[in-house]
Amino acid sequence: HETHDENHDETHDVTRVEQHDAAFTVVFETRFPELLRYLDRLTGDPALAADIAQEAFVRLYERKAIPENARGWLVTVANNLFRDDRRRSTRRGRLLELNAASEPRFVDARDATEGLDGDVDRQRVRRALEQLPMREQQLLLLRSDGYSYRELATALEIVESSVGTLLARAKVALRAALEGGPRASS
Repeated sequence: HETHDENHDETHDVTRVEQHDAAFTVVFETRFPELLRYLDRLTGDPALAADIAQEAFVRLYERKAIPENARGWLVTVANNLFRDDRRRSTRRGRLLELNAASEPRFVDARDATEGLDGDVDRQRVRRALEQLPMREQQLLLLRSDGYSYRELATALEIVESSVGTLLARAKVALRAALEGGPRASS
């Protein structure tokens, strides 16, 4: 009789793992491209974006349960991972800058001219975005990816009723940065 119960428990465990794997696969297939696109735009570094997106999904899988708002949960985790990476990079940055200043740089001319027209606009927007505080960058990028005010509030851990005001300020600041002017005071 004990063997029957143990077999039943093992079968139940296998079924639970299979259900988790299936749910994870659905979330991964629907949310990974979106998260990667957001992180690529936020970081400006496709390799770093891919690493952070992958780590966010590893953490989701290891959680053993898919949260009700997986989209918001993933962005929150990814934002925290990016913030942690920036802290580590800042600490190492001074040493790397000293070394980089003394080393020659080599640029492949084909890479520099490929898709120039679109890249010029993207670079201009990226430079303007980088002038904004991180939260404003995140708000604008996530909103442009179609996140609702509720999803923005969850992902960025802010009060939902303040999202509209914060977004409006971020848009004004981005416009000012694009025009090369001083940041509008709030």
